[in-house]
Amino acid sequence: MTEIHDKPDQPLFGRPWIFIRGVPSMEFLPPEGPLEVAFAGRSNVGKSSLINALVGQKGLARTSNTPGRTQELNYFVPDGYSGQAGDLPPMALVDMPGYGYAQAPKEHVDAWTKLVFDYLRGRATLKRVYVLIDSRHGIKKNDDEVLSLLDKAAVSYQIVLTKTDKIKAPGVVKLIAETQEKIKKRPAAFPVVLSTSSEKGDGLDQLRGAISEAIGRSL
Repeated sequence: MTEIHDKPDQPLFGRPWIFIRGVPSMEFLPPEGPLEVAFAGRSNVGKSSLINALVGQKGLARTSNTPGRTQELNYFVPDGYSGQAGDLPPMALVDMPGYGYAQAPKEHVDAWTKLVFDYLRGRATLKRVYVLIDSRHGIKKNDDEVLSLLDKAAVSYQIVLTKTDKIKAPGVVKLIAETQEKIKKRPAAFPVVLSTSSEKGDGLDQLRGAISEAIGRSL
């Protein structure tokens, strides 16, 4: 059995992270090894910005104001591991292609959708998907469709509200309560809804803690 271990000298989110691979189709997936957590959400929901804020590195995940720019599964791991047996990183972050961008060519949308859904159904090392919801809009129809697919695939997921600095604090509290009520009967949904702001840094420690719990190790 391959040993995956933490390096005790530096917390996982306190060390540099690196991009290792963009995956345009399933045959390019890296071998299953480190545990994975993935970030899903509508185009322009702020996935790349949140990943950058989470690891404290500007420019790790590419951000863009152009919806649909992320067209691959983008893999990130903490630096300082050789990748050889006995020295694999303890986890990988996966930035998934955004969904719900109607203006993209249909064949591109279909290809992205197939890639994402095949990954969700078939990746044994995937421990949790964090579904990002823009706090200004709440859960939309295409979000509901993705949540239903995650339920059907029995993939554990947790809702993360993004861009909470764009609405007033009472609105955030109300949205959290409304969202928790909406997902209460969904079988694969983690019951706690997180709220974050990449710009202000709000909620990032809570998200790191949720990731730690999901993969079952200290970060």
